Amino acid sequence: MTNPSGSEHQPDPGLSAIMSERHRLIGLTYRLLGSLTEAEDVVQETYTRWYALAPRQREDIESPGGWLTTVASRICLDLLGSARARRERYVGEWVPEPLPLGTEWVSGRWGGDTTGDPADQITLDESIDMAFLVVLDVMTPAERVALILHDVFRYSFAEVATIVGRTPTACRQLASSARRRIRQSQSAATPATRRVDTVRAFKRAWRAKDIDALIGLLAPDAVATGDGGGLVPAALHPIEGAEQVAHFFAGRMDAVPDITLLESTVNGQPGLVAHLDGAPVSVLAFDVEGDRITRIWAVLNPDKLRPWRSG
Repeated sequence: MTNPSGSEHQPDPGLSAIMSERHRLIGLTYRLLGSLTEAEDVVQETYTRWYALAPRQREDIESPGGWLTTVASRICLDLLGSARARRERYVGEWVPEPLPLGTEWVSGRWGGDTTGDPADQITLDESIDMAFLVVLDVMTPAERVALILHDVFRYSFAEVATIVGRTPTACRQLASSARRRIRQSQSAATPATRRVDTVRAFKRAWRAKDIDALIGLLAPDAVATGDGGGLVPAALHPIEGAEQVAHFFAGRMDAVPDITLLESTVNGQPGLVAHLDGAPVSVLAFDVEGDRITRIWAVLNPDKLRPWRSG
């Protein structure tokens, strides 16, 4: 039965097209927030706002995907603005939520052409690297949004300007400032095979509680950061220095001797997943420079391990 008046009881012919944007929106909001849980909440709120519009209002929107992106990005901007206060209430260190291999929106290309030197832009896969996400977390909200929208999702600065409420020139400056932060924190590029070998050697040394071997695999100024969220035991502050990190991990193996270590891809890079009684209890991401580990991020907060349990 047709409905010539176009009332809201009429099936929405654009529903499949609108819902097909969900994976892209999740990918965007995860990179903006560093939390899959929060990303899913933002996308849900974005769709709620879409369907709160009158049918005629939705019909008048020329680019529904662009509208959804704008709304989701602005919600993220608000959340990022209050993130510092939320982090202050967080128990211990906060680490971005780790992603397993196979997350559907990790790979691919979205967005259109953009201006600027492609060599200065961040690749989609690079933008989920744990080291990259950690640097994003110290940027201003506007820097983070400008960088991700322009460099990763290929929005023009004119489009970014309408989202963040700045001029295109200001958005270009924000992205440039964000890139400087990235460059200043980046380790020298390390071949993927060497990363795999180094993480595998760390796993063997950790399982054997071989402190000398662990020290040899760690950079002298290596830092290990744990995130238990106050829900499970974890170091409340980063552990610094190769010897201290080596002794800490060897001690953890003594404390939980039945733990099983599995190699896995974590945020696109070689990592480890610690299992106890068949369930993941910790996911470890690594930053490797040459053949030495410079940073370890261990996420133990069970709320952040949901994708690993369901996978």
